[in-house]
Amino acid sequence: MTVYPGDRGRMRPTLRLRLTLLNGILLVGAGVILVLLAWLMVSESLHPVDELRTGSTVTLRDGRTQEAIVWQTEMVAQASREVLVKGFSALIAVGLIGVALAYLMAGRALRPLHYVTQTAQRLGEETLDQRIRYSGADDEVAELARTFDAMLDRLTAAFESQKRFVANASHELRTPLAVMRTEIDVTLSDDEADVAEYRRMAKVVRNASERANGLVDALLVLARSEAQSGRRLVRKVPADLATSVYNALSAVKAEAERLKLDVSTELAPAPVVGDPSLLDRLAGNLIENAIRYNHLLGQLWLRTESVGGQARLVVGNTGYEVEPGDVPGLFEPFQRGGWERTGSRGSGLGLSIVRAVCDAHGGTVSAVALEGGGLEVTVALPAADTTPVVSATASVPRAG
Repeated sequence: MTVYPGDRGRMRPTLRLRLTLLNGILLVGAGVILVLLAWLMVSESLHPVDELRTGSTVTLRDGRTQEAIVWQTEMVAQASREVLVKGFSALIAVGLIGVALAYLMAGRALRPLHYVTQTAQRLGEETLDQRIRYSGADDEVAELARTFDAMLDRLTAAFESQKRFVANASHELRTPLAVMRTEIDVTLSDDEADVAEYRRMAKVVRNASERANGLVDALLVLARSEAQSGRRLVRKVPADLATSVYNALSAVKAEAERLKLDVSTELAPAPVVGDPSLLDRLAGNLIENAIRYNHLLGQLWLRTESVGGQARLVVGNTGYEVEPGDVPGLFEPFQRGGWERTGSRGSGLGLSIVRAVCDAHGGTVSAVALEGGGLEVTVALPAADTTPVVSATASVPRAG
């Protein structure tokens, strides 16, 4: 018997005891049935005088004479008693031995479960490297142990990812705060600082605060997207990737014109069902990255389509050269992919948010480093069954 936390003063039978009792009941029940069958067989089969004439007698070994029917009745009664007595005596002995063996075997079979429990009780942030590593028979217990080990692997990866994310977020937030504090301290310590110097300080502080505010907003969007990954979206309405691209491209039109980018678009309807605000952020991040990491007189191409049950968005750009081996890391938080990108004013969360939004909508995202510089990012989401109401094909602005 085991006392569980929260069950004060209350005893519960352990799984080992319940298995033992179940095996004992089955064993004893089967034994009782066999004894009863033997008793019935003896009672029904011992009728040797049925073929004799009425009034026949038998002579016993001691010389006494007795009517055959009386002798038969006494013989059947004695045999039945012996079957019951000896049968139940043997059943009690076999039952006790069977229960004892069942208790030992159940304990041996459940030993890995106790180890799983002990491992789970020892687990903490500093002991996530412990594993069951069960090496017994390939049965349900082994499957449970493997599942538990796999869960610990996922937890370890999640904890490490969270640590890196918190460390990177702290570093990114500390940078603009340090810039603001330094500018304020330097300016206030200068007794000869004039209005122009204070204006310069205010401008630097404002830019740093905008960067910090943008980082916080990006972190909130990333957290919101990752919270809905693998789960049902909080908001699911018909939307169109072409519309999201049109809205995002309109917002950065001035920046594209400043860099004199050659923007080409092929925006066919790409209907989906999801959260329009997250889809707008997905398209916005891709287009903003394609412009931010582009160069003067560069190219930007956008394409949306619905093919094979998927709504696709392709965003490509010229720009700085990216090593193919660095492409997967671009989707990790705070990764900018090289010194050219590290020197930019981005937060390094753009593609992380894109991946999280894709996961939340049951889609995928991939990127290819282009020869000569630039990236082409492809987003594939499950297409909606209905035709979108709004098509952005005819009214997309062109820059350059």
